[in-house]
Amino acid sequence: MAMIGYVLKRILMVLVGYLVAVLVGLIAVVMIYAILSSLPNAPGYFGLMEFTPVAVLVVPPLGMFVYFLTIILTGAQTLVFALIAEFFSLRSFWLHMLFGAAAAASGFMLIWPAAADDPERWADMGIIAGAGLVAGLIYWLIAGRDAGFRRPLIKAIPGTV
Repeated sequence: MAMIGYVLKRILMVLVGYLVAVLVGLIAVVMIYAILSSLPNAPGYFGLMEFTPVAVLVVPPLGMFVYFLTIILTGAQTLVFALIAEFFSLRSFWLHMLFGAAAAASGFMLIWPAAADDPERWADMGIIAGAGLVAGLIYWLIAGRDAGFRRPLIKAIPGTV
């Protein structure tokens, strides 16, 4: 019975970690565009992307639409990555960051399938992948540090090892 409780706790942690990571990832996209728009010779639409979140704040249903669209676009691949991390007890932060970047980039590819062929979209894909790195780090902080459906058999005694 304790094992079922532990697995349910892990599932809840994965879900909460994912939902918070998506939110932080969306904030990271805005911050990255804001920073890049201040660089010299930055494309004009970088500046537009800096102010787009104002519309999301003014019209909350639009914000919820963007949040849920992001969840739909990245949910399947994130579930696969989370199951791999939990099954193999993968707990390294850099691996979760790579999983986050891969999930974000693949979600971007679902919106723009021809992005790999369009050099103008490469910068956007890099920005989205960078935000995925941040989201992966947040996921690791919430759920990834203790990844694994199996509980440790022996806990270390403080002062030893």
